[in-house]
Amino acid sequence: MLELNNIEVIYNNVILILKGVSLEVPDGYIVALLGSNGAGKSTTLKAISGLLYTELGDVTDGSIEFNGKKIHHQLPEDIVKLGIVQIMEGRPSFDQLTVEENLKVGAYSRKNTENFNVSKDIEEIYNYFPRLEQMRKRVSGYLSGGEKQMLVISRGFMAYPKVMLMDEPSMGLSPLMVKEIFRIIKRINEERGTSILLVEQNATTALSVSNHAYVMEIGKIVLDGPADEIRKNEDIKEFYLGLSEVGKRKSYRDVKHYRRRKRWLS
Repeated sequence: MLELNNIEVIYNNVILILKGVSLEVPDGYIVALLGSNGAGKSTTLKAISGLLYTELGDVTDGSIEFNGKKIHHQLPEDIVKLGIVQIMEGRPSFDQLTVEENLKVGAYSRKNTENFNVSKDIEEIYNYFPRLEQMRKRVSGYLSGGEKQMLVISRGFMAYPKVMLMDEPSMGLSPLMVKEIFRIIKRINEERGTSILLVEQNATTALSVSNHAYVMEIGKIVLDGPADEIRKNEDIKEFYLGLSEVGKRKSYRDVKHYRRRKRWLS
């Protein structure tokens, strides 16, 4: 299990981004982390993966634990070896390498393990993403946005992670491509048992595949619960899934539940 216990994150020893964030990702669960731009969702993922270290950020209070071991001051490469992999926003790939070469890079952290078999692993990935098999020799810089998203997700799964951190996998993609990618994510979760912490602004899609969800605003968790209950919550419907009665979106800070929750957090 992955656990964040009341963590605080500060950038450059000055800028406070996360303020007492606690959440859990149980084994085999898909957990959604929802929130508007600037809420602190990506920072939360980077705190877990260790990438804060590369951006002059630091976990200054609280702890992050994976299977009972504190990891919040470990280097990114060591966290990957523990089985936690982050899929970055923006679909970064090695654009000069082919699709298959990108996949081989993803398996690098496993090269000294007993079950290391790149060819077998790649064929398994092609079973999940048959479109990638058709372009296995294509230079990845020439892929479409949806194809590149499939590639970066596949490259992450080549590390056989226990926990996958996904940052906005639907960004900039067509509805049909989003549906296909989330269908595959759900399938891998069910067949491999990979836990997934999913940061996503497409709340409808994220809640449709998740077991549990958290809502973040201004560096704090303001609401959490089973995904089905979150989806039925009137405030969530109003702020994330639809329009207010007068036809305008409201800030989550303006709705009653948020004000009540804010009193609990203060």
